[in-house]
Amino acid sequence: MTGTLNKVMLIGHTGDDVKMHYFEGGGSIGRFPLATNESYTNRTTGERVTSTEWHNVVVRNKAAEICEKYLKKGDKVYIEGRIKTRKWQDDQGNERYSTEIHCTDFTFLTPKNESGAEPSPSGNKSQMQEKQPAKPKSDSFANKNESYPQEEEEDDLPF
Repeated sequence: MTGTLNKVMLIGHTGDDVKMHYFEGGGSIGRFPLATNESYTNRTTGERVTSTEWHNVVVRNKAAEICEKYLKKGDKVYIEGRIKTRKWQDDQGNERYSTEIHCTDFTFLTPKNESGAEPSPSGNKSQMQEKQPAKPKSDSFANKNESYPQEEEEDDLPF
């Protein structure tokens, strides 16, 4: 294979709210930590061990604004992106490195009602539910002793 691939897929919980930085040209960057957990049983002690790995996620422009609006600390999210390592100097002039996940796609996995975000106003239920067909006005059955078929209970499915 001659090509290369730099792709990361993570499902984890946010460790903090999205921190935004806006630029003069209208662009923006959002950053937040993401925790992924791994659990296993130690073979020698039989003890259950959980280790947490922290990832620095970077989101840009409109995607960053969406994450800032809807992601709150503790929310579960699917992140897809690529690994990028940055080199920088600290206050003492030492070279430092940080590895980041530059997000290209994401999906919120925490249901709205469980998230820290405020729920959106609900629509009118009567508009969302299908209308029940009206009962026939005249008896179309041959035998007058037969009754109309019973209507099924309405379910919450939108289709």
